[in-house]
Amino acid sequence: MTVRELIKDLEYEVVCGNIDREISTLVNDNRKLEKDCVFVCIEGANFDGHVAVYDAIDEMAAAVIVMKDVDVPLNSETAVVKVKDTRAALALTSAAYFSYPTREIKVIGITGTKGKTTTTYLIKSILENAGYKVGLIGTIETIIGDEHIPSKNTTPESYILQETFRKMVDSGIDICVMEASSQGFLMKRTLGTEFEIGIFTNLEPDHIGPNEHESFENYLECKGMLFKQCKLGILNADDEHVDDILKGHTCEVLKYGMSEEADYKAENIELYSEKGTLGIAFDVCGRINTRVEIDMPGKFSLYNALTAVAVCAHLGILEDNIKTALKSAKVKGRIEMVNVSDEFTLMIDYAHNAMALESLLTTLKEYEGGRLVCVFGCGGNRARSRRFEMGEVSGRLADLTIITSDNPRFEEPLDIIADIVTGIEKTDGEYIKIPDRKDAIKYAIENGQKGDIIVLAGKGHEDYQEIQGKKYPMDERVLIAEVLEELNNI
Repeated sequence: MTVRELIKDLEYEVVCGNIDREISTLVNDNRKLEKDCVFVCIEGANFDGHVAVYDAIDEMAAAVIVMKDVDVPLNSETAVVKVKDTRAALALTSAAYFSYPTREIKVIGITGTKGKTTTTYLIKSILENAGYKVGLIGTIETIIGDEHIPSKNTTPESYILQETFRKMVDSGIDICVMEASSQGFLMKRTLGTEFEIGIFTNLEPDHIGPNEHESFENYLECKGMLFKQCKLGILNADDEHVDDILKGHTCEVLKYGMSEEADYKAENIELYSEKGTLGIAFDVCGRINTRVEIDMPGKFSLYNALTAVAVCAHLGILEDNIKTALKSAKVKGRIEMVNVSDEFTLMIDYAHNAMALESLLTTLKEYEGGRLVCVFGCGGNRARSRRFEMGEVSGRLADLTIITSDNPRFEEPLDIIADIVTGIEKTDGEYIKIPDRKDAIKYAIENGQKGDIIVLAGKGHEDYQEIQGKKYPMDERVLIAEVLEELNNI
């Protein structure tokens, strides 16, 4: 491949040099420079790639792609290609470099404030039940066949993203389900990706701040970009922002929800609780008519399941495959129920801020029975306000809060717990403090009563605890198993 072939999708100016030179690789990290590479100069928060142009020339790079004026030696053989936006250039050249993999695989992108992770796994479960080979890219991990790669970003950098798509194609994967984050759109990571289906779950004020989105309007605009990149959009008809999300869309549109305009409508909703499991059942009416059950609690689980039904029904998946897969689906760390007793329910969830915790606990209170017990801590070296807020939420909604440790990082766990207590004491909520997380879990299980719902909040899929800069192995599923063994041996 030549430089000219690599940049053919860009609007560019050749400042100097020969763009018909063959290239060895494409890089955006100055530590990976090599002879005949193309170096894309990205301006980041801590480092500006433009300062490494001379390093690229010294390494005899075939070309550098820049968006600022740079000085180069008159005798340089490295071409300088100027574009308006090097992040966009990296995404488009990455797609070209890996031979446009999303033209060979169906990509389903899911955007929204909540529900992305769970919905990707539900769709994956249904499609696999129907015989498809499915890859996944998301907050927890990337899955390519039997390979599970822990995630650094919800939506990876564009080069990594296109490389991942190419690996999926070469592995024989038919469909990729991915979380498409607002940051991914803001940073142009998804340019060059051809989405078969785009999904919108919901929108709430989140990720607004100096290091993320400058305003709610910008957040909304970034979410809406998906529907200018996909062939079909499937959106939540019940979300108040759905029309704003669709402004300027270029795709066909279907909707799901409970409103009359929904193409896939949920009716006759029923909560159920049986042998330590909470779930929800409902009829899907409209373009498909069937009744489904999912062993995950609450209204948000209904929306996640309904989204998955809509996507898979559109792809022609049979009702039996949909119903079977939904009933058995599990998502690590997302309202993940762990069976410890037929008398009460124990679940693990990633809720680690006040908004997520309030949504979770409010949902669980709809299941009448015993007490609602919330076990949680807060991360160190993060905003103290989160601790006050989460304490107040748990104190107001839970019957008992067990305050414990999360990732204390460089703070003292007892100092973090004291801040949570400050929040909880604004309520009449009952609480106890057990700093060791395993001991807290043991107390909750040992004192579980008939009908109780016990939530271990904050850690979710994480399998470590970070203390003084070091990550120690700690998986709540392992802790639960150890506790059960200890209790059985008493």
